Amino acid sequence: MANVALLSAASTSTSSPACRLLLGRRPPSRRSACGGRAASKLSIMAALGEDPIREWILTEGKATQITGVSSIGGGCVNSAQRYKTDAGSFFVKTNRRIGPSMFEGEALGLKTMHDTNSIRVPLPYKVGSLPTGGSFIIMEFIEFGRSRGDQSVLGRKLAEMHNAAKSDKGYGFYVDNTIGSTPQINTWTADWIEFYSKHRLGYQLELASQQFGDSAIYEKGQRLIKNIHPLFDGAVIEPCLLHGDLWSGNISSDTNGEPVILDPACYYGHNEAEFGMSWCAGFGGEFYSSYFQDL
Repeated sequence: MANVALLSAASTSTSSPACRLLLGRRPPSRRSACGGRAASKLSIMAALGEDPIREWILTEGKATQITGVSSIGGGCVNSAQRYKTDAGSFFVKTNRRIGPSMFEGEALGLKTMHDTNSIRVPLPYKVGSLPTGGSFIIMEFIEFGRSRGDQSVLGRKLAEMHNAAKSDKGYGFYVDNTIGSTPQINTWTADWIEFYSKHRLGYQLELASQQFGDSAIYEKGQRLIKNIHPLFDGAVIEPCLLHGDLWSGNISSDTNGEPVILDPACYYGHNEAEFGMSWCAGFGGEFYSSYFQDL
C-alpha cells in the first residue's frame, strides 16, 4: 500500500488558508501577541486533529471553507456524507466499527480501476482512522444522473476495463479486501480454478458453516468444488481486473449519462466472474451484446 499516496497522513500547517480561516478575527494586541498567537495555533491544531476529515479537506483538499455537510445514501454497511466546500464537493464514507483496512482495500481498487482510463469511478483521496474508533474514506464526489444510464455503454466500458488491466501475478489482488463487510481473500494463485475453489466458494462455505452451522449447504458446496473442473473445459481464462461486486446498487451514471461504478471488491479473475451478481444487477441483452462485441 506504500505506493498509494492517498493513504499517507496529511500534514497540518498553521499558516494554511484553513488555519487563517479558523482564526477569523483581528490580530492580537502587542501585549498579548506572543502568548495569544501560540495559544491560537495550539487550539487550531487541536481542533483539526480531532476531526481528520475536516483537516484533510481544509489542507490537502485545498478548501478554505466547508459550507455544508449532508447525509446521503451509503448502503447498509457505512454512513455517507457530502461535504460542500468552496473547492467543490467531497464524498465521505465512515464506519464507526471497522478499522481503515476495509477502506484501504476499497481505495486501492478504485485507484486501480481509475488508472485504466475506461469506465468512470470516483477517485479516492484519503483513508484514515477516526479518533473515536472506526475509519473514513474521502473521495471524488460524482453528481449522479436520474438513471443508471445506457446498458450498451456500460457493457462496452466494462469490457474496456477488463481488456485494459491484466495481471502477471495470477489471480488475486494486492491486498485482501471486503465484499460488503465480508472479508475477501485475494492471495495470488496461478490457477483460476484453484483460486475460485479455495478463496471464493470454499471460503464462503466456511463462513456460512461457522455462522449458521448449515452442514447440508457446506457438503453440497464441497461436492461442487470437487466437480468444478469440467465446467471450464475449453474456456480461455486470463486474470483481468474485476469490479467484484457489480450489482444494481453499485451501478449508476453521471449527469452526462456516462456509466459510473462504485463500492468495488476488486481482484484479478476470469472476466465472466464479473457477472456472478447479475441476478440482482438487472443486466439485459444490450449489456451482454455490447460487452462481448468489444471484449
